[in-house]
Order: sequence, then C-alpha cells, then structure tokens
Amino acid sequence: MPHVAQDRRALWWMGLAALLGGVVSRRAGAQGAGTAKPPRLFRVIVPVSDLDRAARFYGELLGIEGKRVSGGRHYLDAGGTIVALLDPRGDGDAQEPRPLPDNLYFAVADLEAVFARAMKLGGLSTETGDGGLPMGEIRKRPWGERSFYLKDPFGNPLCFVDETTLFTGG
Repeated sequence: MPHVAQDRRALWWMGLAALLGGVVSRRAGAQGAGTAKPPRLFRVIVPVSDLDRAARFYGELLGIEGKRVSGGRHYLDAGGTIVALLDPRGDGDAQEPRPLPDNLYFAVADLEAVFARAMKLGGLSTETGDGGLPMGEIRKRPWGERSFYLKDPFGNPLCFVDETTLFTGG
C-alpha cells in the first residue's frame, strides 16, 4: 500500500521535525535568536471501502463537497487540514482498509446543525461514557467541551465539538 506507507512516513518525519524543531527553538531562544515555525497538520487519512459512498457521507455530514484526486482518494478541506478518504484498492493497492483506532475530532461553529445531519445519516454512538453521559447526544463533557460521537459507515470513530468550548490543554 504505497500511498498509506508514504503518508505514514511523512507523518513520522513531521513528528521528528516537530521534536527537533522544539529542541532547536529552545536552544535558539536561550541564545536570543528567533524561533522556528512549528509544523502544521495538513492531511489525515480516513480508510474507507467504498469511495463514492464515503464522499457522499462526508460531504453531507461536513457540508462540503471535496474533490476526487485519484481512483482511491477523495479530499475534503476541513479548515486547512485535508480529510483524505482513502480506498487503497482504488489506487491499485491490495490492502483492505481498516477503521481508525480512535476518534477524529472536528471543531464546528454550529454543533446542532452537524448533529441534525448526523441524525439523518445514522451512526450516532449508542455507548455511554465520559462520566455516564450518552456519547451519541450533544452533551457537555467533564472537561468542558460540548460534543457528540458517531461512526461513519466504515467504522471510523468521529467526534464533533462546539468550537466555542474547545479544550486545548491550556
């Protein structure tokens, strides 16, 4: 699966660059020099087994169309980070797509509108978690975010968060 392997290598190099950039920044700061620009996340791969169905689902859920860039890839620009829907077989790779192991988190301006679209599309979580709260409903989580959880038709876990309540660790 060359494309996924290339993306994984790119993410590894980005992580190394971030680590080394942090070391260089701290050293430069200690010496009075300028700081390095941090890397930015520009693409996230979402494995799917039916690219047309995935493009329709994510287009409706996110409210954006995106663009087919190859036989196995459809890109959607989510605020400067590309959500890359990938069916590896569409690009000639033999590997079967497997769902992501953990949630992709989207910050949105109108959580209720996205929730309404998610209700129509299906896949809202039926689990209970985060202090006994229903995951598939809009709720204020123990750390202060208002959010809800769902899975796409391919088993990829997603979470949508009201952008006015984002907890960024600060």
